[in-house]
Amino acid sequence: MTVMNVRRLIPTTAVAGAVVLGLTALSACSTSDAADGSDGGKLKVTASFYPMQFLAEKIGGEHVAVTSLTKPGVEPHDLELTPRQIGSISESDYVLYLKGIQPVVDDAILQSGVKNTVDAATLTTLEDHGSEVSGHDGHEGEEEHGHEEEAHEEEAHEEHSEGDGHNHGEEGGADPHIWLDPVKYAEVAKGVGKSLEKADPDHAADYKKNTDALVAELGELNTAYETGLKNTSTKTFITTHSAFGYLAERYGLTQQGIAGIDPEAEPSPARIQEIHTIAEKEKATTVFFETLASDRTAKTLAKDTGLKTDVLDPLEGITKKSQGADYIEVMESNLVALQKALGAK
Repeated sequence: MTVMNVRRLIPTTAVAGAVVLGLTALSACSTSDAADGSDGGKLKVTASFYPMQFLAEKIGGEHVAVTSLTKPGVEPHDLELTPRQIGSISESDYVLYLKGIQPVVDDAILQSGVKNTVDAATLTTLEDHGSEVSGHDGHEGEEEHGHEEEAHEEEAHEEHSEGDGHNHGEEGGADPHIWLDPVKYAEVAKGVGKSLEKADPDHAADYKKNTDALVAELGELNTAYETGLKNTSTKTFITTHSAFGYLAERYGLTQQGIAGIDPEAEPSPARIQEIHTIAEKEKATTVFFETLASDRTAKTLAKDTGLKTDVLDPLEGITKKSQGADYIEVMESNLVALQKALGAK
């Protein structure tokens, strides 16, 4: 299967999914089972890739031993699991992943038989974003989201699965990049905190305290973005990887993806011309590329259109090239890059 095809396999993760389901499954594991093991009594946690690892480490703190399936520098979509990694999933006390980003991981988790699995996509509301994502009024539908989520939690049941009618075509479907919106990421954090409390009740108070601290930190990040992007010369940014749909919608911006969900794909001449026209009309200044993929496409487009290039990190992994040591720091760097590109006043 080509990379392009893998990237397009973003399944229709059921929005409702289930805090309820996840928690029910988690409670099936007794505390002694969970806390037993070779990690000094710590809960053995497997995270699928960096945004899940960050949550597990921040919320789990000293009570968890976290292993990430995606090593630093590996593009998560391109991950191939070794037999040892597949075995380690089966031996985990708790698995945290995001269905739809890494089909190979989704399959391995399904086959692992681990009951304590939490799909982060079920802890917030997923939305459909095409390759050109816009959030023109930025806060559209925000009021409804809270009510939707409550309803979803109440309605959650096992029938919600990949085939429940949410598929809107290869490049449509549910956008899994929820962690790039601090508000949605905080919702996921709350769900992860509750699930860890259920999996390991002996340390529930610490999990709650750590969750509250992280949610507060994400709240500050959200405020920084709201304030920092309130007054800008343009609201449009161009990116090689259409990962920023939730971020665009949250802060009233418009994302123009060069080639959809595959950052390595070559844009067509027609799309280059279209981007050029959009850049002129919307006064866009910058083509953003990411740290884990080639900048070739961005540089070609910038040369053809007279635009600048800069990094906007989709935070799928942290490496030495990352503009920060963790999620919060890199998101702060992304804010600075966006302010510069959009002409923040």
